[in-house]
Amino acid sequence: MSDIERTTGEAAPAQTNGAPPTESAPSLAEVARAPLDREMREAKDGVLRMGSMVEIQIRNALDALVAHDEAAATAVIVGDRRINEVQVEVSEVITTAIATQGPVARDLRFLLTLDHVTYELERMGDHASSVAKQARKLAPFPPLKGYVDLPRLASLVADQVRGILHALVDIDVDRARAVAAADDEIDDLYHRIFDDVVELMRQDPGNVDRGTRILFAAHYLERIGDRVTNIAEDIVFLASGRIEDLNP
Repeated sequence: MSDIERTTGEAAPAQTNGAPPTESAPSLAEVARAPLDREMREAKDGVLRMGSMVEIQIRNALDALVAHDEAAATAVIVGDRRINEVQVEVSEVITTAIATQGPVARDLRFLLTLDHVTYELERMGDHASSVAKQARKLAPFPPLKGYVDLPRLASLVADQVRGILHALVDIDVDRARAVAAADDEIDDLYHRIFDDVVELMRQDPGNVDRGTRILFAAHYLERIGDRVTNIAEDIVFLASGRIEDLNP
Protein backbone atom coordinates (compact mmCIF):
# COMPACT_ATOMS: atom_id res chain seq x y z
CA MET A 1 0.00 0.00 0.00
CA SER A 2 1.41 3.44 -0.91
CA ASP A 3 1.82 6.42 1.43
CA ILE A 4 -1.15 8.07 -0.22
CA GLU A 5 -3.34 4.99 0.35
CA ARG A 6 -2.29 4.77 3.98
CA THR A 7 -3.07 8.40 4.76
CA THR A 8 -6.26 8.89 2.70
CA GLY A 9 -7.70 5.42 2.17
CA GLU A 10 -7.82 6.11 -1.57
CA ALA A 11 -5.87 4.39 -4.30
CA ALA A 12 -2.84 6.24 -5.55
CA PRO A 13 -3.13 7.63 -9.07
CA ALA A 14 -1.54 5.47 -11.74
CA GLN A 15 1.69 6.63 -13.38
CA THR A 16 1.20 8.27 -16.77
CA ASN A 17 2.88 6.59 -19.72
CA GLY A 18 6.53 7.55 -19.91
CA ALA A 19 6.37 9.91 -16.93
CA PRO A 20 9.20 9.52 -14.45
CA PRO A 21 8.20 8.53 -10.92
CA THR A 22 7.96 11.46 -8.57
CA GLU A 23 10.34 11.62 -5.65
CA SER A 24 8.76 10.81 -2.31
CA ALA A 25 8.59 13.62 0.20
CA PRO A 26 11.00 13.39 3.13
CA SER A 27 9.63 11.53 6.12
CA LEU A 28 8.72 13.29 9.34
CA ALA A 29 11.80 11.76 10.99
CA GLU A 30 14.05 13.13 8.22
CA VAL A 31 12.48 16.57 8.52
CA ALA A 32 12.85 16.51 12.32
CA ARG A 33 16.57 15.68 12.28
CA ALA A 34 17.52 17.98 9.40
CA PRO A 35 18.58 20.83 11.75
CA LEU A 36 20.74 18.41 13.77
CA ASP A 37 22.39 17.04 10.63
CA ARG A 38 23.08 20.58 9.45
CA GLU A 39 24.65 21.63 12.75
CA MET A 40 26.74 18.44 12.92
CA ARG A 41 28.07 19.14 9.42
CA GLU A 42 28.80 22.75 10.38
CA ALA A 43 30.68 21.64 13.49
CA LYS A 44 32.74 19.08 11.58
CA ASP A 45 33.59 21.60 8.86
CA GLY A 46 34.74 24.05 11.53
CA VAL A 47 36.95 21.44 13.17
CA LEU A 48 38.57 20.55 9.84
CA ARG A 49 39.13 24.25 9.13
CA MET A 50 40.81 24.62 12.53
CA GLY A 51 43.03 21.62 11.82
CA SER A 52 44.10 23.01 8.46
CA MET A 53 44.95 26.34 10.09
CA VAL A 54 47.05 24.59 12.74
CA GLU A 55 49.02 22.68 10.11
CA ILE A 56 49.70 25.90 8.21
CA GLN A 57 50.79 27.64 11.42
CA ILE A 58 53.32 24.91 12.17
CA ARG A 59 54.79 25.04 8.68
CA ASN A 60 54.87 28.85 8.70
CA ALA A 61 56.65 28.89 12.06
CA LEU A 62 59.24 26.51 10.61
CA ASP A 63 59.68 28.67 7.50
CA ALA A 64 60.13 31.75 9.67
CA LEU A 65 62.78 29.95 11.72
CA VAL A 66 64.80 28.78 8.73
CA ALA A 67 64.52 32.14 6.94
CA HIS A 68 65.39 34.22 10.05
CA ASP A 69 62.19 36.15 9.29
CA GLU A 70 60.96 38.05 12.35
CA ALA A 71 57.95 39.46 10.49
CA ALA A 72 56.83 36.00 9.37
CA ALA A 73 57.20 34.70 12.92
CA THR A 74 55.12 37.59 14.22
CA ALA A 75 52.42 36.81 11.64
CA VAL A 76 52.18 33.27 13.02
CA ILE A 77 51.81 34.63 16.55
CA VAL A 78 49.07 37.03 15.50
CA GLY A 79 47.37 34.35 13.40
CA ASP A 80 46.76 32.22 16.47
CA ARG A 81 43.87 34.52 17.35
CA ARG A 82 41.87 33.27 14.39
CA ILE A 83 42.23 29.67 15.54
CA ASN A 84 40.86 30.71 18.93
CA GLU A 85 37.94 32.46 17.26
CA VAL A 86 37.06 29.40 15.18
CA GLN A 87 37.12 27.25 18.29
CA VAL A 88 34.59 29.55 19.94
CA GLU A 89 32.40 29.45 16.84
CA VAL A 90 32.45 25.66 16.65
CA SER A 91 31.80 25.26 20.39
CA GLU A 92 28.79 27.54 20.08
CA VAL A 93 27.40 25.40 17.25
CA ILE A 94 27.92 22.23 19.31
CA THR A 95 26.37 23.73 22.44
CA THR A 96 23.35 24.95 20.48
CA ALA A 97 22.88 21.56 18.81
CA ILE A 98 22.96 19.73 22.13
CA ALA A 99 20.65 22.24 23.84
CA THR A 100 18.05 22.51 21.09
CA GLN A 101 18.15 19.18 19.24
CA GLY A 102 18.59 16.76 22.12
CA PRO A 103 20.98 14.37 20.34
CA VAL A 104 21.45 10.92 21.84
CA ALA A 105 23.70 7.89 21.39
CA ARG A 106 26.10 8.21 18.44
CA ASP A 107 25.02 11.76 17.53
CA LEU A 108 25.77 13.00 21.04
CA ARG A 109 29.08 11.13 21.06
CA PHE A 110 29.97 12.74 17.73
CA LEU A 111 29.33 16.27 19.01
CA LEU A 112 31.12 15.75 22.32
CA THR A 113 34.11 14.26 20.49
CA LEU A 114 34.30 17.23 18.11
CA ASP A 115 34.17 19.61 21.06
CA HIS A 116 37.17 17.87 22.62
CA VAL A 117 39.01 17.90 19.29
CA THR A 118 38.57 21.69 19.09
CA TYR A 119 40.26 21.97 22.49
CA GLU A 120 43.22 19.87 21.33
CA LEU A 121 43.55 21.88 18.11
CA GLU A 122 43.40 25.18 19.99
CA ARG A 123 46.24 24.04 22.22
CA MET A 124 48.24 22.94 19.15
CA GLY A 125 47.76 26.42 17.77
CA ASP A 126 49.15 27.84 21.00
CA HIS A 127 52.19 25.57 20.72
CA ALA A 128 52.77 26.61 17.10
CA SER A 129 52.63 30.24 18.22
CA SER A 130 55.18 29.45 20.94
CA VAL A 131 57.51 27.93 18.32
CA ALA A 132 57.15 31.14 16.31
CA LYS A 133 58.10 33.18 19.38
CA GLN A 134 61.33 31.21 19.66
CA ALA A 135 61.91 31.64 15.91
CA ARG A 136 61.53 35.39 16.29
CA LYS A 137 64.10 35.49 19.09
CA LEU A 138 66.52 33.29 17.11
CA ALA A 139 66.15 35.30 13.90
CA PRO A 140 68.99 37.80 14.51
CA PHE A 141 71.56 35.06 15.17
CA PRO A 142 73.29 32.45 13.00
CA PRO A 143 71.72 28.98 13.25
CA LEU A 144 73.16 26.60 15.79
CA LYS A 145 74.19 23.49 13.81
CA GLY A 146 71.29 23.89 11.36
CA TYR A 147 68.89 24.10 14.31
CA VAL A 148 69.76 20.51 15.20
CA ASP A 149 67.00 18.69 13.29
CA LEU A 150 64.32 21.07 14.56
CA PRO A 151 63.07 21.71 10.98
CA ARG A 152 62.65 17.97 10.42
CA LEU A 153 60.75 17.62 13.70
CA ALA A 154 58.38 20.43 12.70
CA SER A 155 57.76 18.83 9.31
CA LEU A 156 56.96 15.47 10.91
CA VAL A 157 54.55 17.09 13.35
CA ALA A 158 52.75 19.02 10.59
CA ASP A 159 52.39 15.78 8.63
CA GLN A 160 50.89 14.16 11.75
CA VAL A 161 48.29 16.91 11.99
CA ARG A 162 47.34 16.42 8.35
CA GLY A 163 47.14 12.66 8.80
CA ILE A 164 44.86 12.80 11.81
CA LEU A 165 42.52 15.21 10.00
CA HIS A 166 42.18 12.70 7.16
CA ALA A 167 41.40 10.00 9.72
CA LEU A 168 38.78 12.24 11.30
CA VAL A 169 37.05 12.96 8.00
CA ASP A 170 36.39 9.25 7.41
CA ILE A 171 36.28 8.17 11.07
CA ASP A 172 39.09 5.84 10.02
CA VAL A 173 40.21 3.94 13.12
CA ASP A 174 43.05 2.11 11.38
CA ARG A 175 44.53 5.34 10.09
CA ALA A 176 44.09 7.00 13.50
CA ARG A 177 46.02 4.15 15.13
CA ALA A 178 48.78 4.42 12.51
CA VAL A 179 49.12 8.17 13.08
CA ALA A 180 49.31 7.64 16.84
CA ALA A 181 51.95 4.93 16.43
CA ALA A 182 54.11 7.31 14.38
CA ASP A 183 54.39 9.55 17.45
CA ASP A 184 57.24 7.28 18.57
CA GLU A 185 59.37 8.70 15.76
CA ILE A 186 58.62 12.23 16.94
CA ASP A 187 59.56 11.32 20.52
CA ASP A 188 62.81 9.70 19.39
CA LEU A 189 63.78 12.73 17.32
CA TYR A 190 62.91 15.09 20.17
CA HIS A 191 65.18 13.19 22.57
CA ARG A 192 67.96 13.18 19.99
CA ILE A 193 67.64 16.94 19.55
CA PHE A 194 67.70 17.38 23.32
CA ASP A 195 70.90 15.34 23.71
CA ASP A 196 72.62 17.09 20.79
CA VAL A 197 71.76 20.58 22.04
CA VAL A 198 72.88 19.83 25.59
CA GLU A 199 76.20 18.60 24.23
CA LEU A 200 76.62 21.75 22.13
CA MET A 201 75.97 23.90 25.21
CA ARG A 202 78.53 21.92 27.20
CA GLN A 203 81.12 22.47 24.48
CA ASP A 204 80.60 26.23 24.28
CA PRO A 205 78.75 28.42 26.80
CA GLY A 206 78.09 30.81 23.92
CA ASN A 207 75.61 28.27 22.58
CA VAL A 208 73.45 28.33 25.69
CA ASP A 209 70.99 31.05 24.65
CA ARG A 210 70.33 29.65 21.16
CA GLY A 211 70.37 26.09 22.45
CA THR A 212 67.78 26.87 25.11
CA ARG A 213 65.43 28.39 22.55
CA ILE A 214 65.82 25.37 20.29
CA LEU A 215 64.96 23.11 23.23
CA PHE A 216 61.85 25.16 23.99
CA ALA A 217 60.73 24.99 20.36
CA ALA A 218 61.37 21.23 20.21
CA HIS A 219 59.33 20.75 23.38
CA TYR A 220 56.35 22.62 21.93
CA LEU A 221 56.48 20.53 18.76
CA GLU A 222 56.67 17.31 20.77
CA ARG A 223 53.57 18.40 22.69
CA ILE A 224 51.71 18.90 19.43
CA GLY A 225 52.52 15.28 18.58
CA ASP A 226 51.04 14.17 21.90
CA ARG A 227 47.84 16.09 21.20
CA VAL A 228 47.58 14.44 17.79
CA THR A 229 47.57 11.12 19.64
CA ASN A 230 44.76 12.43 21.86
CA ILE A 231 42.69 13.12 18.74
CA ALA A 232 43.46 9.61 17.47
CA GLU A 233 42.01 8.29 20.74
CA ASP A 234 38.96 10.50 20.19
CA ILE A 235 38.44 8.91 16.78
CA VAL A 236 38.60 5.41 18.29
CA PHE A 237 36.07 6.49 20.90
CA LEU A 238 33.81 8.00 18.27
CA ALA A 239 33.82 4.83 16.20
CA SER A 240 33.54 2.28 18.99
CA GLY A 241 32.51 4.00 22.20
CA ARG A 242 35.64 2.59 23.84
CA ILE A 243 38.34 4.65 25.55
CA GLU A 244 41.83 3.44 24.62
CA ASP A 245 45.30 4.69 25.45
CA LEU A 246 47.16 4.72 22.14
CA ASN A 247 50.42 5.95 23.63
CA PRO A 248 50.95 3.97 26.86
